Amino acid sequence: MRRFLWAIFTAVVSTQLLGAQTLSTRPPSAEAKPAAPAESRIDLTVPSGTPIKIALDREVKIRKVGQPIHGKVVDPVYAFDKLVVPAGTEATGTISQIDHVSKTTRTLDALNANFSPAHRVHVAFNQLILADGRHLPIDTVVTPAPDGVLEFVAARSSGPLRHQNAVSRNVTEAAHQAKGQWDSAMNQLRESGKMHKIVRRAEAELPVHGQYLDPGTAFDADLKQPLEFGTEKLSATTMAGIAAAPPTSGIVHARLTTPLSSATATKGESVEAVLTEPLTVSNHLLLPVGTAITGSVMEVHPARRFKRNGQLRILFHQVELPNGVEQKIESSLEGVEVARGENLALDAEGGAQVTSPRSRYFVTALQVGLATSAVGDHDAGKAGGPDSGGTGTSAANGASGFRLVGAVLSAAAKSRAVTSGFGVYGASMSVYSHFLARGRDVVYPKDMAMVIGLGTRQR
Repeated sequence: MRRFLWAIFTAVVSTQLLGAQTLSTRPPSAEAKPAAPAESRIDLTVPSGTPIKIALDREVKIRKVGQPIHGKVVDPVYAFDKLVVPAGTEATGTISQIDHVSKTTRTLDALNANFSPAHRVHVAFNQLILADGRHLPIDTVVTPAPDGVLEFVAARSSGPLRHQNAVSRNVTEAAHQAKGQWDSAMNQLRESGKMHKIVRRAEAELPVHGQYLDPGTAFDADLKQPLEFGTEKLSATTMAGIAAAPPTSGIVHARLTTPLSSATATKGESVEAVLTEPLTVSNHLLLPVGTAITGSVMEVHPARRFKRNGQLRILFHQVELPNGVEQKIESSLEGVEVARGENLALDAEGGAQVTSPRSRYFVTALQVGLATSAVGDHDAGKAGGPDSGGTGTSAANGASGFRLVGAVLSAAAKSRAVTSGFGVYGASMSVYSHFLARGRDVVYPKDMAMVIGLGTRQR
């Protein structure tokens, strides 16, 4: 009994003493290592609405709706910072629609001896064939084919870009490299024999001819559904390092999301673009794909009569990361892609202007000279001279007015009246179109690819 009571007493006293003690946390040891940063996972997704630029790698003669077409991806496609669709990936699709030609267009083309006016052709791409053999189905909305194939136009450099680190000193070289890569890719797509090109050009001069899509003709295939490529592990350190400081150097590839034209744009109008390739410096990710870059129209002049062409200058001054963080930047427009034949030129400050080819002086002078000689021969014939000029001169005047048909008719008719008529018509149209008509505006279409240099140029 005593032992039992003593045990109870001991237990009660021990409980009281323990309850009176204050527990404290042991201070961390100086040698303790910090906890490893937590990792997060990023979805590698190409969102809907993203354009995939695809260029035909073979000639297509337009025959019917549903006709198969084949091309290759021109610009690589990234998801966050990973390359998911490399340039050169094969793409297959079909001709989805062939628009009818209006009566007005047919009449105007017929006046120029062209009885096969070009139809507007729509295409759809439905599959990508990756390098590993995988067939990736895609659902796209494709913009109509541009007038001709695309080419890369680089800005004229009046001085080097100013940079703040060694990595960015090669920005100018990077811009030239981007132009070289683009030209190389497009030249490979347009490879064909010289004789084949001559035959195609001769066929295009005929009053009735087929319609073709040339190799290198490019399209923007906008995704209707997102493409999923799994997930990627990113450490907290990597995430925290993304644009921890405003990027002051480098070359970024972007696409324009705000279409612009010197005919309608206003000074101060907002301009937006989105990065299509990540900006990485010394293996550190600074700007991921999807980063928005905003700017404004700095100068604009619409085209006017007497072939005064339009001018347009834009400048980007801010980036917005996918997480909403905004940062100010300095930039310069280093290059854009436009349709071949646009005759667009970029100056050192990113200003664009359509240039008129110098050949217009020679062509107009030749046509006016032919017309003058034809009219002079016609007047001489009235005074008793020969009734027709040389066959070569007659054919040249006919071609001046109505191309191949005019040349054949002038040579066959052997009439100075017919010859002079064709010549005067051709000379009048040349003078009007080359010197009197309204000039051409600078047009930046939606999804136009651009190369933007971070930094400012030294004057």
